Amino acid sequence: MHAAPCRRRLGPGGISHPVAGLLLTAALCLGLTTTPARAQNEILQKEREKGDIETAGDILRAVIPLAGFGATLLHEDGNDGSVQFILSYAVTQGVTHGLKGAIDKRRPNGDCCDAFPSGHTSTAFMGAAFIQRRYGWAYGLPAYLGAGFVGYSRIEADKHDAADVLMGAAVGILGSFAFTTPYPGVTVTPQADGRIVGIRLSARW
Repeated sequence: MHAAPCRRRLGPGGISHPVAGLLLTAALCLGLTTTPARAQNEILQKEREKGDIETAGDILRAVIPLAGFGATLLHEDGNDGSVQFILSYAVTQGVTHGLKGAIDKRRPNGDCCDAFPSGHTSTAFMGAAFIQRRYGWAYGLPAYLGAGFVGYSRIEADKHDAADVLMGAAVGILGSFAFTTPYPGVTVTPQADGRIVGIRLSARW
């Protein structure tokens, strides 16, 4: 007498082992194909965001100093202001590129070899410092915020590290302060102490 063959079943649903194996294999394959695709999409999205930040920094690097020079024309400040701007710009660029050639530092992304200091940052901060020094903090504060974004964009793009950006900012600020004097007219300056927060108007002739 032979016992009837026993048919294996998987769980209460009655799915046989071969079918369950096929379903499990299909699920694993689907997971293996969708996970890398999702990861690749996330990487591409991050690269696009970094590219957008870098592009915005490139634009601000040009806009800030152009705004400073344009302000000299708007205020009919060509005799003094424009000359001071040109001197500030020339010295900032000369010092920046002189340091780049002398130090010959590799960039964080591996490109060789002019990372120190950041030229984008020195140019942006030169423009911001000129605007603030010549025309006051009411114009200088947003210019400095824009210059700070330029420095951030260079780090985010792996073109510079923090030391490159900080040195670029210092070169730009000192380059402007060496030649720029306050505009002889009404300036607006934020003021804050322990009791009062407001603005101060001052005039020079």
